[in-house]
Parts: sequence; structure tokens; C-alpha cells
Amino acid sequence: MAQIKGLSAYDRPPDPVRICYKKYSKIELSEVDNDPGILDLRRLDPDQLPAGVTVAQSMSSQDLRLAFDDFIRGSHCPTEEDAPLAENIPVFAHNSISGQRAIPDLLAGLLMIPELFPPTVQIELLSRLFHRDLPNPEHQTNLHLHYDVTYPEEAEDTHKPKSFFEDDPSRSFQPKDPEVHKPMTVQSLLEKKLRWVTLGGQYDWTAKVYPSGTPPVFPSDIANLLRAAFPETSAQAAILNLYSAGDTLSVHRDVSEDCDVGLISVSFGCDGLFLASHDDGNGCEIIRLRSGDTVYMSGKSRFAWHGVPKILPSSCPAWLADWPSMGDTGAGMPPGRYEMWKGWMAGKRINLNVRQMTTSLSSGDKAAPV
Repeated sequence: MAQIKGLSAYDRPPDPVRICYKKYSKIELSEVDNDPGILDLRRLDPDQLPAGVTVAQSMSSQDLRLAFDDFIRGSHCPTEEDAPLAENIPVFAHNSISGQRAIPDLLAGLLMIPELFPPTVQIELLSRLFHRDLPNPEHQTNLHLHYDVTYPEEAEDTHKPKSFFEDDPSRSFQPKDPEVHKPMTVQSLLEKKLRWVTLGGQYDWTAKVYPSGTPPVFPSDIANLLRAAFPETSAQAAILNLYSAGDTLSVHRDVSEDCDVGLISVSFGCDGLFLASHDDGNGCEIIRLRSGDTVYMSGKSRFAWHGVPKILPSSCPAWLADWPSMGDTGAGMPPGRYEMWKGWMAGKRINLNVRQMTTSLSSGDKAAPV
């Protein structure tokens, strides 16, 4: 039996984990850079690693280059910020958050890869997630529970809904219960009300289960991109989390799936402090994740308690801060279409958390290990 089936989404985290979360949710911004308890992936030197941190393996950049080129083909040219990929990309791990070798010669654990996705790929990912996947009515959000969510008019060339970023910002959504909620505008939705979007399997946050029946198809282009880096996980469901300064994500475990396959987490925008519990539950690691950094939670770490106690404002990289108003925003969009939203990303942290729901894969989902 998969280990995940013996765990409950309703369990409470151990006291040491909750205490650690509380401490870093209250940390002053001026203290973050010099706090010895924060692991900053961008400052790691493979030749002089801090205690407990190791280079678990290296990723060959050859297959990644091909996947990146295929993903952005026809959408972007490389930008000045796109530094050449190192031939062998270091993958860091921590001894206190271990993995278990379910497959011979395959390392597992909490794997941390700084700057895995270059700027061009991040920009294109954001464009597809928000301009294409958010206005897809099959993808539920935190707002659908309380509002009658309607979508922008269809574009004449594609006959698909336009992006909410090119919608009338004053257009309003009516609440399902007017005595509880007030009408909401598109502008309010994008600035502060939208907190998450689900792709593929539509997780029910209230019941903490995946509904029965056939889920929407996970975007194949994003699945193919992620498979190049993490071939052991078939992207079947994802939660796209949106944070602003002051937002947090409480400590939890992702245990509603039917298999133990690793979780993929990709960061965009402002830095966030990510908490992951040690194997024994008596301690935590706090990891500073920047735009493009990626975490893979596999093996025993697949069930680690984790959360986001702090978002660091004004930390979005300059090349991304003006998104979505950045001239050509991908997918054939003309310049200037999102001018009123220039700087939207400067105040946001976006996290794409991808998981496999079941071990029943189609033949096209299977791939060889890294």
C-alpha cells in the first residue's frame, strides 16, 4: 500500500514545526539576509556547503535546453537575463529531510535546484498560465465557491476567452450570497482576491479530496516542460498559488493523492521563505526561494510538513517586475495590451505546485529517470 494512504489531510503539524513557522512569519525583513537559520539557494557554493547540505546529484542541461527551446518556440527570443545553462546543474539536498530509494540508483528527498527555469521560460509560463489557463472555465479558483464567475468575451481569432488582464477592469462578478459577500470587479480579482487556480485534477479544498469522474486535461505543453526535469512525475494536477506581501500558506501535508510520486514546486516573482519539516518532526529547514528556483519533494520528504511563513516584498527581479505589460508577452500577443497592469508582478509571488494523482499512467506519461 502506498504510504500516503495511511495519512490524513486533517492531521495537525507537530509543535516544533508550528513554533518554527510562527517564528519566521514574524521575522523582520531587515533580519532575513543574515539569519543563520535561512538556507539561501543562490548563495550555496558546491565546494563549501553548510552543515547538512549536500549535492545529491547533477542534472544534464542538454535535455533541458531542448525542452526550453521547444516550449518557447515562436513565443520569445532569449533575453539578456537568460544566462547559458551550466553543463551540469547541481541539485542540493538536506540530510535532515531524507529520501528513500524506491527505485535503484534514483536519489530521492527534498531536492532543491536554484535558477532551474531561465527568465524566458518563466515569462512564457506565466503568460500561458494566466492568459490561457486562468480564463478556462474548467479550471476552478478560490472565487468560484462564493461568486458566479463569468469570463471575458471571446477573442475573434481564437474563439476562446480573452485574458482577464485585457478585460474591462470595472466589470463585476455577483456573489452567490449577497448578504455575505459584495460584488467584485475584475480589478479587485486580479489585485487581491484571486488566491489560487487549479489545473487538471480539480482539488476540493473544502472536502480535501479530488472529485470523482474524469478531470480536465492538464496542459500538455506545461506537462512536457516539467517532464524534462522531473520524469518520475506525471503532471496530472496543479495548484497555482498567488501571494502578495503579508500573505502566508499555513503548514500542511499534501496527502490527498493516491500515489507517493514526488511533488514539483516552481517559484516566480518575489522571494518566499519555504518551511519543510525534518524527518523526525522535531525541526525544520527554512529555504529562501527566488524566481525560477524549483523544489522536488520525493521519497520520505513527499510527506514533509511544509508551508510559506513569509513573502519578501520588493524582491521580484527587475526583468519580471513589469509583467504582464512587457511588450510581447508571448503566445502572439501584441505590445501594449496589458499596459494598465504594468508592475503587477512586482508585488506578487506565484507558486506552481504540480502533483501526480494516481499511479495509473498512459503510455505517453512514462519516461526514464534522470
